[in-house]
Amino acid sequence: MQQHQESPGSSSPAPDPTPESAAPENVETQPASPSHADIRRYRQYLADERAEAAVYRELAQRRDGEERQILLALAEAEGRHEAHWLKLLGEHAGMPKAASTRSQFLGFLARNFGSVFVLALAQRAEGRSPYGTEPAATPAMVADEQIHEEVVRGLATRGRNRLSGTFRAAVFGANDGLVSNLSLVMGMAATGVPSPVVLMSGVAGLLAGALSMGAGEYVSVRSQRELLNATLPTQATLTAAPSLDIEHNELVLVYLARGMTREAAEHRAAERMGLFSCDCDPSLSLQPEKPATDEHESVGSAWGAAMSSFCFFASGAIVPILPFIFGMTGFAALMVAGVLVGIALLATGAVVGLLSGTSPLSRGLRQLAIGLAAAAATYGLGLVFGATIV
Repeated sequence: MQQHQESPGSSSPAPDPTPESAAPENVETQPASPSHADIRRYRQYLADERAEAAVYRELAQRRDGEERQILLALAEAEGRHEAHWLKLLGEHAGMPKAASTRSQFLGFLARNFGSVFVLALAQRAEGRSPYGTEPAATPAMVADEQIHEEVVRGLATRGRNRLSGTFRAAVFGANDGLVSNLSLVMGMAATGVPSPVVLMSGVAGLLAGALSMGAGEYVSVRSQRELLNATLPTQATLTAAPSLDIEHNELVLVYLARGMTREAAEHRAAERMGLFSCDCDPSLSLQPEKPATDEHESVGSAWGAAMSSFCFFASGAIVPILPFIFGMTGFAALMVAGVLVGIALLATGAVVGLLSGTSPLSRGLRQLAIGLAAAAATYGLGLVFGATIV
């Protein structure tokens, strides 16, 4: 009996460590155990995940085909992250919390515009995910956010390509108008000429610059299109094929010059000459002579680029002369012009930053520094020339 009693007693220490060792593990996975700071943080994550999922669903409603499916898959992934935070919060989830200002702004853009700006902002948001330093986030969630950034980058790139030609002309036109006319106005004012002369100089600079920008963009884009057209295949092979000498088949040379392998070139030439009545090798089958995608899509139209350059240069160039138009004179007018141009430069730089997926603030400050430096240099030269004239 004693031995029987001692046996359980001697074996009792073995099972005791098991619940003790399991206790910390249970504490870590217990949803009801987060601290007050954890609860606040988790609830914010939960609100942001819900907002981001809503953004992707809003964008999906404006897309179709493959892009729609990609956006819905992103929303589904954000839903899985939402479920993770709900599980950790448990009864502490409480009433829905407001999303961050950034997420709310994204939602507003998605509901009302659904443009590439939303995807550019979403790309930046995915790249700044806090999950990399969040202990409660799973490794899968961290990996998801990294992949999401690349997915959104790909979707945003499509939108950037669609507007890159005209957008480039618009941004550069506005920036050139702001900087060049502010420099002109500052330089003229520094020489000491009357304010009406400064105003007329600004108006002349506006018209001359806008016309020059418009003409330059038209010639640039038109020339680029002509170069692309010169590289595209023509349909000459269709009309010339029946008359070619099969023993000296020049058609093979055409396809070799286009980058095909000799096997593919000979197969295509035989198809063109009607020697194949069946598609014997699908990998070498007939393909359209022209590429399926529009090579000109990222270039933009010549007239679109010209009009954008003209209008945006004029809209930028009018800013420095606004104080003079409304009757201001002297140093006060120059100060107001500088402030207005500075605000506009920050705005154009921020737009470039948004679309490129980089910091809007850093791009805005860069534009501002370049513009004001040019104006200051011109003002200094104006002072020198003004003193020389006197």
